[in-house]
Amino acid sequence: NPLLIITLILLVVSGIGLIVFILLHSGKGTGISDMIASSTQTGTSIVDKNLDRITIAFAIIFMLSLIVLMIIYPHGTIAK
Repeated sequence: NPLLIITLILLVVSGIGLIVFILLHSGKGTGISDMIASSTQTGTSIVDKNLDRITIAFAIIFMLSLIVLMIIYPHGTIAK
């Protein structure tokens, strides 16, 4: 089923993307995003906003792929 394969690929890629981009967020002013960003305050806020947007996009893709998988395979349809 091509829809199943595409949905599973989206689920795995978005899950890995979520892990990576959540780890890129800075905690209390120190983190990987601060090392990547320039020393100015505007650069840091732009990087943080972009990280937020990318993380939200990956979360939406992850949730939508889960919902599609729930529709394709309702409870009890997968034979063991």
